Amino acid sequence: MKTTTFNKTRIATCLSLAMGAMLSHQAMAQEAQADEQEIEAGNFEVIEVSGIRESLTKAMLTKKAASGVVDAISAEDIGKFPDTNLAESLQRITGVAIDRSNGEGSRITVRGFGPDYNLVTLNGRQMPAANIEATSASSSRSFDFANLASEGVSAVEVFKTSLASQPTGGIGSTVNLVTAKPLSNPGLKASVGAKGVIDNSTETGSTITPEVSGIYSQTFADDTFGIQLIGSYQDRDAGAAVAETGNGWYTIRGDGGDWGSLPRDGSFTNLPGPNDLYSVPRNLAYNFDEIRRTRTNGQLTLQYRPIDDLTATLDYTYSELETRTMRQQLSTWFNGVPAFGEYTPGTNTEGSVMGPVIYADATCCDIGLGTSDYTAVNENNSIGLNVEWMATDNLTLEVDYHVSDAEAGPKNNLGSNNVVSAVQFDRVLTEVDYSQDFPVMDITYADGVNGLSADRMLTSGTSIRNSYMKSEIDQLQFRGNYYLDEGIITSIDFGLSAIEVKNRSAYSVAQRDTWGGYGTPEDYPDDIFMQENLPGRFDDVLGSNGADLEPFYYGSNLGDLISAISSIAVETGDNLGPCGTTLCMDPNYQVDRRTTEEQWAAYLQANMQFDIGNMPAWLSIGARYEDTTVDSSAQVPEIAYLRWDGANEFGLVPGDYQFTSLDGGYDHFLPSVDFKVEVLEDWFVRASYSKTITRPGYADIQGGLTVNQLARFNGGTGGAGNPNLLPFESTNFDISTEFYYGEGSYVSVAYFDKEVDNFIGTDTYTDTLFDIATPIGGPRYDEAVAAVGDDLGAIRDYFISQGYTNEAGEIVGLDGEDPLLPITVTQPVNSDASRSVDGMEFAVQHIFGDTGFGAIVNYTMVDGDVEYDNYSTETQFVLLGLSDTANAVLFYEMDAWEVRAAWNWRDKFLAATVDGNGGQNPTYVEAYDQLDVNVRYAVNENLEVFVEGINVTGEYQRSHQRHPNMLVNIADVEPRYNIGVRYAF
Repeated sequence: MKTTTFNKTRIATCLSLAMGAMLSHQAMAQEAQADEQEIEAGNFEVIEVSGIRESLTKAMLTKKAASGVVDAISAEDIGKFPDTNLAESLQRITGVAIDRSNGEGSRITVRGFGPDYNLVTLNGRQMPAANIEATSASSSRSFDFANLASEGVSAVEVFKTSLASQPTGGIGSTVNLVTAKPLSNPGLKASVGAKGVIDNSTETGSTITPEVSGIYSQTFADDTFGIQLIGSYQDRDAGAAVAETGNGWYTIRGDGGDWGSLPRDGSFTNLPGPNDLYSVPRNLAYNFDEIRRTRTNGQLTLQYRPIDDLTATLDYTYSELETRTMRQQLSTWFNGVPAFGEYTPGTNTEGSVMGPVIYADATCCDIGLGTSDYTAVNENNSIGLNVEWMATDNLTLEVDYHVSDAEAGPKNNLGSNNVVSAVQFDRVLTEVDYSQDFPVMDITYADGVNGLSADRMLTSGTSIRNSYMKSEIDQLQFRGNYYLDEGIITSIDFGLSAIEVKNRSAYSVAQRDTWGGYGTPEDYPDDIFMQENLPGRFDDVLGSNGADLEPFYYGSNLGDLISAISSIAVETGDNLGPCGTTLCMDPNYQVDRRTTEEQWAAYLQANMQFDIGNMPAWLSIGARYEDTTVDSSAQVPEIAYLRWDGANEFGLVPGDYQFTSLDGGYDHFLPSVDFKVEVLEDWFVRASYSKTITRPGYADIQGGLTVNQLARFNGGTGGAGNPNLLPFESTNFDISTEFYYGEGSYVSVAYFDKEVDNFIGTDTYTDTLFDIATPIGGPRYDEAVAAVGDDLGAIRDYFISQGYTNEAGEIVGLDGEDPLLPITVTQPVNSDASRSVDGMEFAVQHIFGDTGFGAIVNYTMVDGDVEYDNYSTETQFVLLGLSDTANAVLFYEMDAWEVRAAWNWRDKFLAATVDGNGGQNPTYVEAYDQLDVNVRYAVNENLEVFVEGINVTGEYQRSHQRHPNMLVNIADVEPRYNIGVRYAF
């Protein structure tokens, strides 16, 4: 290290200029002139650092120089971002937590606000996002960081407070991904990297898969022209073993006598009292997934600076993520026939919630052996042009335009999600032990049957889903900065922007409800069913060694099952769906939502610098005005008739489709105030006030009415959109203090408070839409009740025995004779209620002198004004995702060695208030921690070798409903390792 001493002010910005750190436009606007004066005078400190310390120092300087509350992560060098996954890097930032998918970080929660409440930008440009759901059209606006490799990113900035110049959309935060530029790194910069991804969780794939990346950056013509090309490719095979209650739990009062109520004959220990609340499971499934993922990223950047005052940048970013999921499932469905068991003790007082210890259900007869094989592709494109011109010594103008799109959907005609259910009809009773983390399932088989057997299997129902989403963004931004030579106002920022966001979310399902079986076991070759060990798949999970656990399951190949089903269909002349005698997805969408949002914005911000006594102070006051129009259309099916498919299952058969359109709009005035004062040298105090918005989900603003095709005996359900919904609006207040006491070292404490209005609730109305006749309650129904009683299954059998069917053999309602089906429609509305979130953040970053050691420790406490009441079965609105988080990173960097151990922890949080069956039940994700380790060794100044370990202790993840024993999901997650080399030219 070499040091030149100087006067006290603006060490941070001078350092950042000397090292080329990426600072925000606002910070540079306020301090650039003073920086130039100090550099010209030689009053700056030159620090030669590299590796982890360089990365941390750059990030610290971004935080220090910013107007508001900003945290950042910076790369050590081009292509050397600290983590292989951007989300996993972001979780190191104070107040940031992540959601994981397939063992990797995917989406972020900031200060308790989930993925849809955080806006992601690339170089200041709003990025589109495409998400698909398993069994519905997606409504989400959230960005999935798994789509992007980290090699092309030089910094990630998390703006926790808002500035007038920032685009709107994130009341939690705005996350800006900053890419490297060739003219910022003049000369030749090139490197290649290769690694082997080691993942032992896979059972059928390769445990070692490749990842390669390359970077080329070069400047020409006296550094007036630059080109940069970055590419990466990754294959990864992984596996997952998951136990889940995917269809949720049915919640009952202790004195209730409805579906699933416990018998009061002494067969259950700790029988609930009248004031106790308990639940019974609807199903239990063991899922065994094999996941093959391929990610391709590319980035091309061209820059031209013909004169010192003019820089033009043209860039193109491409990413593609292809994910194939192959699932085998062992499942049992519970139809509310509890036989015996035990519950945790209750108090028979208000607030008492009891969970099962042992639960046995006498539902017969099928054991499901679901098979899935589907591939989804997510593709993103962004091309942008930026021109920055220093018009005068005092005026800088900038124009930025980009066209970006994101598209996600199935790769082939097997859909974005599917299941073909193999089945064996020999179940008499199912007992589940919920006493530990893992639910142990023990099936009792019919007399003479010793368990699952290939020669007794056939198939039942099938479902092939087609989920699609495409988002397109055109954005034009004009920005200006005017610097004043005198007075306390140092600069004025101003700008205009126009953005058009087009989104399409669509979904269809080709489903066969042949749950009673299709064909006979003789129609299915025994050798297409393969016996697999079950307990060994969960050997790391507490409780999975239960002696009564089913010893094995049968897996199969989806193609073999489809072939066998097709053979039966050809022989019998059955129509299996859109492709006749072959199973495939339906390319004609049943749900199709299309939305266009046009946003116009203007902002003005004054940046001031002055002294309070002998304390330098900075103040930024700005305002942003936005006007948004919404044009939304949705495909609306006309319902032809109702078909009685099962005991309590009714299908609404669609007729013709048509599009209906609605429009809406809103405007907002969004002020922001940021104040910073240096009370002592390198000790800063900040205060910020702002208003921010997050736009509603796409399903909420759809332009029509859609009716769910599955109805029940008491009616159907549907949903209508509301394009006139107002966005979520948050009033934010932040106060923080930071002390930068050494090279790369600081301590900070922050308090934040967010008051959120315009939360979206629901309103419902019931009407006999489409005049659909239902056989329930008609004269034929009354006749059946008189003959066989009120059991729906028996009544349906009576209809069939009496020939009360149409020519196709379907039980349908008769117009003019049977009553009309009531349909309950749910429509989103803005709630008058406000919600508050506040919390504290604590962070310490310390470098232990010349020892090579350093540490980062941070902790965030988050609290909301409403908690979910586990005792209430009414609809509740509470904030999701609120939880405390903590990080601890210990690193060592000396000579050729870099070693880093990073521990991340997130406390329990509420993830949902509606379960997999649409019931009003919470889902809590339990506390989780993970340890990651990185080791790098520089063989010489060009060659580096490294080892990375993710979740090295193999922690598993678990979620539950109202009681910890009410399992929702438990996933056995294996460690993952990367071994690689990197060579820089």
